[in-house]
Amino acid sequence: MTVSLPELTGEYVLDPVHSRIGFVARHAMVTKVRGAFHKFDGTAHLDGADPGRSTGQVVIKAESIDSGVEQRDQHLRTNDFLDAPNFPDITFRTTSVEPRSDTDFRVTGDLTIKDTTRPISIDFEYTGNAVDPYGNLRVGLEGSVTISRKDFGVTWNAALEGGGVLVGDKVVLEFDLSAIKQG
Repeated sequence: MTVSLPELTGEYVLDPVHSRIGFVARHAMVTKVRGAFHKFDGTAHLDGADPGRSTGQVVIKAESIDSGVEQRDQHLRTNDFLDAPNFPDITFRTTSVEPRSDTDFRVTGDLTIKDTTRPISIDFEYTGNAVDPYGNLRVGLEGSVTISRKDFGVTWNAALEGGGVLVGDKVVLEFDLSAIKQG
């Protein structure tokens, strides 16, 4: 059973078991490294009648970064990249939601990595809603955005012998989110 957009209005929490926050970065100028953050939480207020009044926030634990290679992950947690011991949280807080169609939304907000906060806009697709076997109303959202890691003070790199650098500046952040309505 699905419900109409106005019936979606309410408070939601992210379900980290059924959500993914990932990233893609260029490595050695020839391939891509993909990974995810495994510890995060988030809340949202969805306004189905007036989606522009919706709000949300996500807090990602920087130390939970996982690229599939522990040695690389340890380096990503250092001050060369995320500085997880000093800046344990990566945060995103919405400042506006702009409906683009019945299922597409541009969500603008402040992204904070390390000690730098910058506005970004993420294009999300509303993928639907369903009542799960436990009676929870769930909504799904998918989106991605490309950021410059240098804009957030993440500047470490190494030159390659043939030219170019080891780590690309552009990082794609990917969001596959399942949120559960509260109450």
